[in-house]
Amino acid sequence: MKKIILAVTVLCLGVTTWAQVDSTSKEKTDTIKLEKADTIKIGGVIIIRKDGDNDANKKSVIISNKKKANSIISTNWWIIDIGFTNYDDNTNYASAATQSFAPGMTKDNFKLRNGNSVNVNIWLFMQRLRIVKGINLKYGLGVELNNYHYDDERVHFQENPTIVMLDSNYKDLNKNKLAADYFTVPLMLNFNLTPDRKNGFGFSVGVSGGYRYASRQKIKDDDKSKLKDDFDLSSWKVSYIGELNLGPVRLYGSYALKSMWEKGLDQTPYAIGIRLSYL
Repeated sequence: MKKIILAVTVLCLGVTTWAQVDSTSKEKTDTIKLEKADTIKIGGVIIIRKDGDNDANKKSVIISNKKKANSIISTNWWIIDIGFTNYDDNTNYASAATQSFAPGMTKDNFKLRNGNSVNVNIWLFMQRLRIVKGINLKYGLGVELNNYHYDDERVHFQENPTIVMLDSNYKDLNKNKLAADYFTVPLMLNFNLTPDRKNGFGFSVGVSGGYRYASRQKIKDDDKSKLKDDFDLSSWKVSYIGELNLGPVRLYGSYALKSMWEKGLDQTPYAIGIRLSYL
């Protein structure tokens, strides 16, 4: 009888011990499964749910984007520049070439209305490629829209061949402008002086290359009319360009390497304004 009681006692102790071990093992397994289930990775985004430090029932969620943080390329879509345009006029109006192209015209006749001569650029995108911390390569693609409003409303362009003349019939016009539009690719070296700040300070310098895809003279009196022609404007435009970052404010500027005309006039365009961008 004593042997039977001893055997039963040993058996019960063994079952209890096995149950405790199995329970501990199950808890560890559940913990491992829970930890794995509480960490979700979607591409470069990691979502972690974990217990709070002081309250076991309190949960916290952490979302991180390591891919974005570690990316060396940043992209800004649909950037808009709004500014003013003008040109340096170094034309020799006494030369035979100029008098053949613009007979009787003088420098005063080509003066622009500064407040009305507008430059608007629309960039499809701009990207910034990090070279080292604080130094980046910046490039993009977009269009440049330039409107040169003449102060002398009598300026009249004729085509085939192009001749610029003063037309007394234009003297009472409400608007007289020359428009030149370009597909443009900018390329700059960007220096970020505060790389750890979202809206920091820095500057960019470089060049841009543009192809003129449209040009026209637009006049407005009681009615509007447009004369579309190349007017012997150069098909290509290469410019020095720059950008200044002042916290949330960004300024831009450009200055062409040569005259925008193929012949007759020596007028080098430039522009300056505000850039609506976060990159």
